[in-house]
Amino acid sequence: MTERKTSSTNYRNQSFLEEKCSLNELLDLVSKRWFSDVLFCIQEGHNRFKLIKDDLKYISDTILSDRLKLLERYNLISRMDFDEIPPKVEYSLTDKGEELTELLEKMCEFSDTLMGEALARR
Repeated sequence: MTERKTSSTNYRNQSFLEEKCSLNELLDLVSKRWFSDVLFCIQEGHNRFKLIKDDLKYISDTILSDRLKLLERYNLISRMDFDEIPPKVEYSLTDKGEELTELLEKMCEFSDTLMGEALARR
């Protein structure tokens, strides 16, 4: 992924909001395209790169790799490397990952209700 331009107004605004409240940083993180989908795939037992890729058929290898690294960096998933040829890697949710998926599932339910009501009012 390309580096963000640190002199932009957008970058300064985002930095300000993240410093003001860590929730802003979390919302920015979980709003990244494919982030929650990859997290939910791992929760559902798709614990290998190819299984996740097969489930999320439109995600590119580059983005999937990036999202897995991001999830690992924030300690939401753990990566287990097996000493095999060909190499084998499996991912699993950490306790924090489980906690976040529970919160995101509640947000999905809330979103379904909220958006359903908004659609009905149109």
